[in-house]
Amino acid sequence: MTASALLPKSSPSVTALLDSSFAAINWQAPWLCHLSQLDCLSQTVENLSRQAQCSDEVDAKAKDNSSHSTTIIAELLNTAMTQHAEDLQKPLPQTKPTQNNQAHSLTFVSQDALPEGEAYESFIATTSNIPTRENLHDLFNGSIWLTFPKTKALLNYHHMLEISKKINGQSTDESRGRVRDTITVFDENGAILVTSEPSIGKALIDFDWQESLVTPRDKWDHPYKPRDYAQVAVYIFGHALLEQLIQPRKPLCAHSVVINVMPEFFTLSLPERMAYIDGKLAEYMNQLLSQAEVTPRKLSPLPILGVPHFWPENADPEFYNDSRVFRSGRRRKL
Repeated sequence: MTASALLPKSSPSVTALLDSSFAAINWQAPWLCHLSQLDCLSQTVENLSRQAQCSDEVDAKAKDNSSHSTTIIAELLNTAMTQHAEDLQKPLPQTKPTQNNQAHSLTFVSQDALPEGEAYESFIATTSNIPTRENLHDLFNGSIWLTFPKTKALLNYHHMLEISKKINGQSTDESRGRVRDTITVFDENGAILVTSEPSIGKALIDFDWQESLVTPRDKWDHPYKPRDYAQVAVYIFGHALLEQLIQPRKPLCAHSVVINVMPEFFTLSLPERMAYIDGKLAEYMNQLLSQAEVTPRKLSPLPILGVPHFWPENADPEFYNDSRVFRSGRRRKL
């Protein structure tokens, strides 16, 4: 499908609502390479950004009268999600229902569809509608729903389990609690280290930057040139982290999990890799979030610009000698 086919059927005054922040996205950044429907998303957003820049003013009346059932970004994501399902010859992704709900195909809708006072997570679980605003944060959130639908639905499911505990008086904790805190940290800032060499994953967990990022550099996959013989790669899950990477900074740190795979994983096509990781990650997060003592500390810090091939400066081993970024940290076992 071409980018023009994905363009929302919106008037110029509505497309002008797509502000200049979207034009700042570097769609060739290596940490975006894994996103589903990347070409169509990038080309369409770039086209809309150019339209917005060419528009002198926003027609307030058209803005007020525009549909509240969808938005530019929601419509784009819905179209990309449908196209992705057709490409894979699979049904649209669905919610993972709790006991009182049913599974329904997901749909991106305007933020205005979220009733006042209703929790975002509950609205998704009960309606299968994902409230979406016209901003970078929600564009990247939607792109992660497209790429890791099973895991995103699983995280929403565990949110609902925790909400249900409070409603039923099974939890007296007035805060969000450890489970929901862990979900939120990973959802916003998560990354997945996938490796066929367990020692690399262990080194990351142990804050051994030399043995995880420097010494095995030739074993790392290259986002632009996937390698059949690679043994390790990182894929970003956190949509807030993707938004922060619009302006890359060395101190940016992901909260990661390690998924061990067979060497054959790296011979798969990118869509096959993402589908495989999505299933494995959903299983991993289900087990993690079911632990009684789960906390965000179960997630391993990973200075994201230290990932080989993510940032030109990390080709120099001296890059990793910055103890303010690559800290000794806590030590724990797999």
